[in-house]
Amino acid sequence: MLSRSLLAGLLSTVVAAGPVLAQPAAERGVAHPELWPQAHSTGLVDPRTEAFVSSLMARMTLEEKVGQMIQADTASIVPADLRQYPLGGILAGGNSPPLGAPDRSPAPAWVATARAFRAVSLEARPGHVPIPVIFGIDAVHGNNNVVGAVLFPHNVGLGATHDPELIRQIGQVTAEETAAAGIDWAFGPTLAAPQDDRWGRTYEGYSEYPDIIKAYAPAMVTGLQGAPGTPRGLQHGRVAASIKHFLGDGGTKGGVDQGDDDISEADLIRLHAQGYPPAIDAGAMTVMVSYSSWQGRKMHGNQSLLTGVLKGRMGFEGFVISDWNGHGQVPGCSNVDCPAAFNAGVDMIMAPDGWKGLFDHTVAEVRSGAIPMSRVDDAVRRILRVKAKLGLFEAARPFEGDDSAIASPAHRAVARQAVRESLVLLKNDGVLPIKGSAHVLVAGSGADDIGRQSGGWTLSWQGTGNTKADFPNGQSIWSGIDEAVKAAGGSTELNVDGDFKQKPDMAIVVFGETPYAEFQGDIRTLEYQPGDKTDLALLKKLRAQGIPVVSVFLSGRPLWVNPEINASNAFVAAWLPGSEGAGVADVLVGDAAGHPRNDFRGKLSFSWPRTAAQTSLNWGQQPYDPLFPYGFGLTYADHATLPVLSEVSGVNGSVANTDNYFQSGHTTAPWGFVLTAGAVRDWAGAGGSPADAGGVVSLRPVDAAGIQEGGRQLTWSGKGEGAAALTGPSIDLTRQANGDVSLLLEYRIDRAPTAAVSLRIGQGGLDLTQALAAGRPGEWRQVKVKLACFREAGADLSSVTEPFALATHGGFGVSLRAVKLSTDPTGAVCLPKARGGA
Repeated sequence: MLSRSLLAGLLSTVVAAGPVLAQPAAERGVAHPELWPQAHSTGLVDPRTEAFVSSLMARMTLEEKVGQMIQADTASIVPADLRQYPLGGILAGGNSPPLGAPDRSPAPAWVATARAFRAVSLEARPGHVPIPVIFGIDAVHGNNNVVGAVLFPHNVGLGATHDPELIRQIGQVTAEETAAAGIDWAFGPTLAAPQDDRWGRTYEGYSEYPDIIKAYAPAMVTGLQGAPGTPRGLQHGRVAASIKHFLGDGGTKGGVDQGDDDISEADLIRLHAQGYPPAIDAGAMTVMVSYSSWQGRKMHGNQSLLTGVLKGRMGFEGFVISDWNGHGQVPGCSNVDCPAAFNAGVDMIMAPDGWKGLFDHTVAEVRSGAIPMSRVDDAVRRILRVKAKLGLFEAARPFEGDDSAIASPAHRAVARQAVRESLVLLKNDGVLPIKGSAHVLVAGSGADDIGRQSGGWTLSWQGTGNTKADFPNGQSIWSGIDEAVKAAGGSTELNVDGDFKQKPDMAIVVFGETPYAEFQGDIRTLEYQPGDKTDLALLKKLRAQGIPVVSVFLSGRPLWVNPEINASNAFVAAWLPGSEGAGVADVLVGDAAGHPRNDFRGKLSFSWPRTAAQTSLNWGQQPYDPLFPYGFGLTYADHATLPVLSEVSGVNGSVANTDNYFQSGHTTAPWGFVLTAGAVRDWAGAGGSPADAGGVVSLRPVDAAGIQEGGRQLTWSGKGEGAAALTGPSIDLTRQANGDVSLLLEYRIDRAPTAAVSLRIGQGGLDLTQALAAGRPGEWRQVKVKLACFREAGADLSSVTEPFALATHGGFGVSLRAVKLSTDPTGAVCLPKARGGA
């Protein structure tokens, strides 16, 4: 670890290096361009391109110009719609499919989709100027929507590599695999500087401090687009970049997604703007606007920033794209009507499902003068300029449909290198590297799960619902370890639960966060597994048997894991490494004698918290007291001993638990069972001890899935109306209901119901009877019910004190082993509304 004196010296240098800018007294949310760094788009404007664009615009109708300013999603548009609505852009959102194929599809389905939309946009028909659509996708860690594509570590891991040239190579590979799938435009890179690690998009940022972002931004843009002055465009396997999200998406108060940056203009510039000038200088073709606000003003409506700073001071000459329905959040706007966003400087609005209404309203508003024609012409010129520079008007597409470009050996080698370089060693008491001749147990829920190690934005928006079959070209961490150990003469066992046939010389336990993306990934404290210490129990179980343990921690952010570090002989922050799990084994597993094959190179680009309360602990701030500072990372040459860490989290863990109510025989604080029958209430408490409400409904512990008292059995006698609920403090589930979150129950029918059974959240009751009938008595099953369905049934999800309740007036017996929220939409259902008394 860095010495305190050295750390203090480094901090003073960092603080001094930041610009000191006065904040003029003015209206909040209004920028002063003279304070901002200057830049200028490189390689976008030239006489030939501008003349070509002018010739097109001279022939375009108002409707065609407005159409260029709107982008629709594949889930709500078909190619034939372009004949009536000549839109300029198409996208496929994180859960949106190619035409006529599943969301999880390989490249050919995407190529066919792109060609179908392009063909209609280029049709020669009366009154139509043929202009190709631009097709965009969230290729944020490789072309991650396409089955079979290489998946790179997420940006939080790439920040630890401190290797801009590697970032350029990653951009180039991503471009080639995106172009091969027929797609023109990658919505990346993210240039956020996350300041509160509770933010669910922290993993999309390279670092909490802007120096790394400044170095990476032009490297990634160059990789995606090619360097200005060199062969660029789709004909050379390049795609348009979209630097995002302008501006301050990583600085929202409390780490709340789409929240407000209530900071000075000086801090907005110093922390959040530094990546944009070098990316613009590198020729970035598009900029995506942030959902967030600055000093209360929504970015999508902030003219002083979008026009005054971005297009003025920073000289940006590409086009500005909104985020998914972000315009609808501007005061006075809706998803189908928003002149304020266009007037603020947004050139193309991403209106995934409201594009028809937006088109009609915008045409009318241009005619009425609400949107000046000069603003329309500026926007259309910028869009056509990018299309021309990208090569969209040229028929040749040598990379499109080239399956050999998807997950080629050279591409996979770059991703594997990125995994090796991103691993950060936080603790090693001498057990690493592992002798390749050893017998190694590989355990943990993330060991053999490529979807888990890849995180959010992986084949689906939240990264959920993936199976091994979805990654035909990937390799899990377990598979990579197995391959490396056996190649060195050793042997392996895989058992997620840590059981084994032969006592191992070493155990590698792979665990960590389950996939999430924006919004659903926001958390309330940095404590890992605050309500359910399952992974810690596994580590302790192995250590108690005298087995050395190496922890490989998968996460999209630094988290408070002091208990898990204490229970490990070595602890590796592996972040979200993507599809090349063998990169982990490249560093952990040595040769037969235990000599390293590759050393650890990763250094933290985010500060690691000493307590779970250090949610906004960032390099350059005072006081600065992390567990592991920015820039920390051990190598095999280091022989530092880490003392036993405090296991006092510094927060009330129950405050953070809004989604895990009952698991493996334990209610998790602050939740507990309560039984009611008329005026009778019996509180089972946090431990779920036996309870009975007037002989109508009772609760008792039962064994479940091999765990002693791992479940709770609820029994209704049929003597009257009775309910069993999990109750606690008021929580707000409104945001979860706007996403794909469901209430998940793992249950076993012990006695079939003799009357209707309702499942409730608050006052929103749904009829569970038919769903229960699908299961056989004695069989453990699972049901997931969308939160939005409870809202539609009358639940006030802004103030929930009972996130789960079952009620019936008949006889019924059911055992539960889990009640929690799930972000995986796979198999989630709606149920009919419960009738009175059910």
